[in-house]
Amino acid sequence: MPRIESTAARLAKLGFADGARAARLAATLATPEAGEAEELLRDLVRVADPDLALTSLTRLAERDPGVLRTLSGDRPLRERLFAVLGVSAALGEHLVRHPGQTALLAVPELGDPRDELLRAVGADPAAPEPRAGAGDALVALRVAYRGRLLHLAARDLTGAAAHAEVTAELSDLAGAALEAALAIARAEAGDDAEPVRLAVIGMGKCGARELNYISDVDVVFVAEPHDGADETKALRTATRLAQAMMRACSAATPEGALWEVDAGLRPEGRSGPLVRTLASHLAYYRRWAKTWEFQALLKARPVAGDAELGAAYVAAVNDLVWSAATRENFVEDVQAMRRRVEEHVRAEGERQIKLGPGGLRDIEFAVQLLQLVHGRLDPLLRRKATLPALAALSRGGYVGREDARGLAEAYTFLRRVEHLLQLYRLRRTHVLPAAEEDLRRLGRALGTQVDPVGEFTGRWRRHAMEARRLHEKLFYRPLLQAVARLPESEARLSTSAAMARLEALGYVDPPGALRHIAALTSGVSRRAAIQRTLLPVMLDWFAGTPDPDAGLLGFRQVSDKLGSTPWYLRLLRDETAVASRMARVLGTSRYATGLLTHAPEAVPLLGSDADLAARPAAALLAEATAAVSRHDDAESAVGAVRALRRKELFRTAVADISGLIDIEQVGVALSELNDVTIQAALDAAIAKVTLERRAPLPTRVAVIAMGRLGGMECSYASDADVMFVHAPAEAERDATDAAFAVANEVRRLLALPAPDPPLLIDPDLRPEGRQGPLVRTLASYAAYYARWSSPWESQALLRARFSAGDAGLGAEFTEMIDRIRYPAGGIGDDAVREIRRLKARMEAERLPRGADPALHTKLGPGGLSDVEWVAQLLQLRHAHEHPSLRTTRTLETLRAAVAAELLGPADAEELTGAWRFASRIRDAIMLIKGRPGDSVPVDVRERRLAARTLGYAPDGSEDFLNDYRRVTRRARQVMERVFYGS
Repeated sequence: MPRIESTAARLAKLGFADGARAARLAATLATPEAGEAEELLRDLVRVADPDLALTSLTRLAERDPGVLRTLSGDRPLRERLFAVLGVSAALGEHLVRHPGQTALLAVPELGDPRDELLRAVGADPAAPEPRAGAGDALVALRVAYRGRLLHLAARDLTGAAAHAEVTAELSDLAGAALEAALAIARAEAGDDAEPVRLAVIGMGKCGARELNYISDVDVVFVAEPHDGADETKALRTATRLAQAMMRACSAATPEGALWEVDAGLRPEGRSGPLVRTLASHLAYYRRWAKTWEFQALLKARPVAGDAELGAAYVAAVNDLVWSAATRENFVEDVQAMRRRVEEHVRAEGERQIKLGPGGLRDIEFAVQLLQLVHGRLDPLLRRKATLPALAALSRGGYVGREDARGLAEAYTFLRRVEHLLQLYRLRRTHVLPAAEEDLRRLGRALGTQVDPVGEFTGRWRRHAMEARRLHEKLFYRPLLQAVARLPESEARLSTSAAMARLEALGYVDPPGALRHIAALTSGVSRRAAIQRTLLPVMLDWFAGTPDPDAGLLGFRQVSDKLGSTPWYLRLLRDETAVASRMARVLGTSRYATGLLTHAPEAVPLLGSDADLAARPAAALLAEATAAVSRHDDAESAVGAVRALRRKELFRTAVADISGLIDIEQVGVALSELNDVTIQAALDAAIAKVTLERRAPLPTRVAVIAMGRLGGMECSYASDADVMFVHAPAEAERDATDAAFAVANEVRRLLALPAPDPPLLIDPDLRPEGRQGPLVRTLASYAAYYARWSSPWESQALLRARFSAGDAGLGAEFTEMIDRIRYPAGGIGDDAVREIRRLKARMEAERLPRGADPALHTKLGPGGLSDVEWVAQLLQLRHAHEHPSLRTTRTLETLRAAVAAELLGPADAEELTGAWRFASRIRDAIMLIKGRPGDSVPVDVRERRLAARTLGYAPDGSEDFLNDYRRVTRRARQVMERVFYGS
């Protein structure tokens, strides 16, 4: 007893869960050569479940004592046998019943399974007609089948066979079993049966040669009568043969059953005839088949019976399979079917490794959907097995390399777990066990020794989460729906009708479009492959924009810049929102296209609405300040800031085109961006002047925004109207010289040639205009305005606000000018008359020669000037008593005037509508052409582009023109009544 207890403790330490039981079982293995028994035990503790292996080994030794002598002298045999016994209780029981099959494990390779199983049922492989009795044949089939299974499992569990080899061999073994079962069925039918050709088509994993250890084997039967035979009788005979074959596989015997043969994937499912002719199959598929049936046919392969007929069947249905994606709602149907499956297995939760979230079906459905959509044009994708298909999708650029690697790793891991689950009892299961001992066996079988339960659970969860993430990314990719809906002639991009098709889509220059397409898609590179996937859809999206030709050209330009960048095409392929929005932007705006070609790193901004939201001014200023600090010279510093501005201009333009912001928000975003740019340029200029002077700047400098910049109403084409003010700390002459140098440097830096829209500094609204000094002290400004200010200057100051520089000085300046622009008691009648004369003179003199006044958005009747002068006159007259009018913004002034009952709500609405419409037109012209324009386009094509950009229908050019005339006419009537007192 003490020795047994000591052995029990030692075995428990070695890894046996029940040391005492293991010790008792080990004692039964004792032989005169005790050392050899010890060696057996040392090998046993290395397997997945030492207790299970020891139990099966002792039972096997009881049945065949000679097995221990065989094992003691053959280490490779011992390793293979123990690996199987440590995982599969069912195969251990099989060996106990048939100990002679242990010798199979000593054979490196076995012969053709078809020949072996046919011989097992008493048939000649050359003319398979069983000679044994039916019951004996069924038992012999099962014994031979499980002997092959034993041999394969041993190679699998010891790493001698790769995953793909295992699944292929399991599929071939199933095919051989079906062939042997069909031989049994023919023997049962006897010689009187009607001669018929019968082919068994493997479906699902059997058809794809990726079968599990235990699985239903999905099949479809196709039959043809021999020449001259009666078709009805032949089909009746074929049906009896099919039924008998299915029974031969599933019937209970002393050796159990093989597996169920499932013919539920046949036409009409279980309601349809079990066997059909080839013509009947095709007639059904062409007229009645549902989407899922074509998905199932993707894996069809002849596995038994008449090989020639089976090959004919697969060849015939392949044409239908690879055109199925063009069916209406094909992609949506496949996605809906996957969701139904998920609902069905929800009760089993995440532990369902086949059908649950992140399970095998997630990966298989994603791969199959990608194959079916893209495989109609790319024959290289027409693979039946999941992993080869996934590799082909990756090589072709349809799936990113990292995504494909993640899916392949997850799929291989889950399949290995599935195999281990099924080997344990040779039962069909896909649910992870909850018991710790079962999880330990799985973990150890997968190579984990230290913490098998924890590490296995962690690996499983990581792979399942990654599989689910990638499934959601690929399976619900909207690009799939777009590709599936394309006509094949359009999707191929290279048919003889391509020119006419492009013209029909709205391309003005089809030959040029074809040249761009060829440049993007020619060659065998991965980049060209992805472009061939993207372009058919992109062309359709471009066709829905105002200028498809410009969109395609811009896409080529951006692709040329970024085509070799790994993330670019991957982003467009995987994130359809980016690709579709990019098409819209490129086909709408040459301005945005120009920004993107010089800032291609901004492409990811297109991915979501959140990414297009205007960034806070404080965040922009922090980034601009950091950019300036990283450079030693002013030119490089401002160059970096202008690059930041370019990206933010693109963000604003895309948000504008996408309808995410209105015209007021556009103005605020552009004005804040210009403030930040001026501040950064001012910082760089001060640093440079300070360095050149070799002394601190002897004055404080502030930049005062005027005009549209002051009103926070900048357009894409706006210059920066500003005034420079400084406050000397020392001698005024030296301080003025330093401030002048700083102001000139700011203007120079922002006007330097660069691949982005310049921000030109316009100081002409300063006192005395171009004749006056560029920079004045605060006191000089105060003296000038007190003595010389004219009404128009008071009016101009209504837009003045602090923009950049010394904030304290900016506040002092603003406080000083408040007395000028908001005079106590308001402006007098003489000033009002002067302002009205100025307005009339401006209308008469400043309108460009040849311009149609009715279409000029700024100076024409009901245009921006009319609205702004109304608002400004109200401010000059009433802001002293209504603080809400003290704003630099036009529409805020109108809203405040309504609240103060200085303007009727209807009048304000007419003025606001006209201002918004005119501002949108000016911005739209800049977006479309990449250069500014103040008039509604006269050219029909340009007006059509502007109308489309503003949201009108493709044929809405005249509606656009009529709307503008109506809106401005009404605004003019309000203006004449309120401004002129008419």
